[in-house]
Amino acid sequence: MKPSPPRLLFPFLLLLAAILVVLNAWWAFLSVRILARNADSVAHSWQVVQQVERAMSSITDAETGERGFLISGSDRYLEPYSNSRRSLPAELARLKSLTSDNQSQQVRLGQLQVAIDQRLNALEQTIAKRREMSDHANPAILIGGPGRQAMDRIRALADAMEAEEDRLLAIRTATMRTSTRRAQYTVVVASTLDFMLLVFAFLQFLRERKMRLSAEIANQHLDAARRETELRAAEVLVLNEELEDRVRLRTAELERVNRELEAFSYSVSHDLRAPLRTIDGFSLALQEDYTEAIDDIGRDYIRRVRGSVQRMGQLIDALLRLSRITRAEITRERFSVSELAESVATELKEHSKGGNISIIVEPGLTVFADPRLTRVALENLLGNAVKFSAKGPHPEIRFGFDADQKAWYVRDNGAGFDMTYADRLFGAFNRLHGDKDFTGSGIGLATVARVIERHHGRIWAKSAVDQGATFWFTLDDPSLSSSALDL
Repeated sequence: MKPSPPRLLFPFLLLLAAILVVLNAWWAFLSVRILARNADSVAHSWQVVQQVERAMSSITDAETGERGFLISGSDRYLEPYSNSRRSLPAELARLKSLTSDNQSQQVRLGQLQVAIDQRLNALEQTIAKRREMSDHANPAILIGGPGRQAMDRIRALADAMEAEEDRLLAIRTATMRTSTRRAQYTVVVASTLDFMLLVFAFLQFLRERKMRLSAEIANQHLDAARRETELRAAEVLVLNEELEDRVRLRTAELERVNRELEAFSYSVSHDLRAPLRTIDGFSLALQEDYTEAIDDIGRDYIRRVRGSVQRMGQLIDALLRLSRITRAEITRERFSVSELAESVATELKEHSKGGNISIIVEPGLTVFADPRLTRVALENLLGNAVKFSAKGPHPEIRFGFDADQKAWYVRDNGAGFDMTYADRLFGAFNRLHGDKDFTGSGIGLATVARVIERHHGRIWAKSAVDQGATFWFTLDDPSLSSSALDL
């Protein structure tokens, strides 16, 4: 999923776009303003040129009227002269106004006004002389002379003014072309930037719209998920209520079974022991009081009866112990399992008929478990190891922690067993050896398995006939077994 941009980025970009648009507009305005000013300058130069030509046209009309009057003597030819005399002051004033921003032109204009005034005065004097002449006089004597030189002077000054304006016009025309190109570039750049900003704004609009649609879809999914969650929660509540009802029923059933088991244990402990005690008592009386009246076969029968009764009592005791372990409450604590194994080993050595049994306990081992039940498990495991290895020449039993298996172990070098029947090891009354070889109730390993199960651990074994056996067990989750070492 792409990371979302900062929330202030889009407003910042909009502000930047607005600033760019304003700058572009101001830049275009300045370019157009410069272009307009340059256009005005070009038009101004043309106006000056036209005004100079108009003034020259007026002075020429005045001279033409004056010549017509000189030749014909008729006043009607003086009309152009009179019109020029009336219009020239205004035209020169207009020309002065147009060239007010050009000092050199003002100087030329002043010289031009003086020359024109002199020429007009000369024309007026010539007209006056013509009026004084008779009709038969030759007016040619009045034409030419200084008047021609004055007109050449006027034309030279007018040409100089026009040349100056032509020079300014060329400069201003070039400047106007440059301004025109600059204005065109400015408009193109500004339009391009504005178009890019519009495209950017449109893309941002599409992006915001897509995000809004995505948010709406996400909200719809969230609403659907919330409704689904609420529905599941309601179902979970119903299931919890049903589970609580089932737990209550199972608890009540378990309590009933426990009461029945307690009643059974009580019955086994009291009701079954009473007939056994009676059988044992009467068989003992027969053995002691009527030993002479009974032959050897009868006495053997009595001995067998008493042995079976005692074995039955041992089985009842073993069943009671197994029942108590099944119902016992687990109380875990940290203790030294090495010291506990040493204590069990000492007791086993004291009750062992042979004094050559070696029980080696790895020191420094601790465990977090129920000490009482752990002792029961070690008594049965170490007791079995002693029983099945006692007939060997050098019986050796070891207890310790196997780092590879992450479990505790009890290992012996005794009779061992066939692994084909390993699945029967931890069942009650399942024995892999007969009473003639090794006596026992068949409850010991079942008791050990119950202790391990109560600790949420596991137990397994590996053996071979006449090559000893190894029992591994854990008293908790196997993955935590390695933490039990506290050396």
